[in-house]
Amino acid sequence: QAQLVESGGGLVQAGGSLTVSCAASGTILRIDTMGWYRQAPEKQRDLVATTTARGRINYADSVKGRFTNSRDDAKNTVILQMNNLKPEDTAVYYCFAEIKRNYGSGYVDYWGRGTQVTVSS
Repeated sequence: QAQLVESGGGLVQAGGSLTVSCAASGTILRIDTMGWYRQAPEKQRDLVATTTARGRINYADSVKGRFTNSRDDAKNTVILQMNNLKPEDTAVYYCFAEIKRNYGSGYVDYWGRGTQVTVSS
């Protein structure tokens, strides 16, 4: 089995910065896309930022220029640095990864349990 564990997040004032981190562990052969989604109360889960194994990064328009998604393939980790945070960034942030566990399997989507980010105005 494989799992994703997030850390970081918390409460910050508007304009501040936070970092959320995610570590993948377990039986992992390869990770393709890895990154973050978020879900605000009573809203759908939306993409924040992802990075493919080839290094292609995709950001939601609302976070471009403020958030940076960095992955370390040697450690199977991804870090989301969030700057100039706004109240509308308040949400539960979920780590996401497409993981291939062995040569006989395909890629499977994994999700972390989520970490709360709250931005006060």
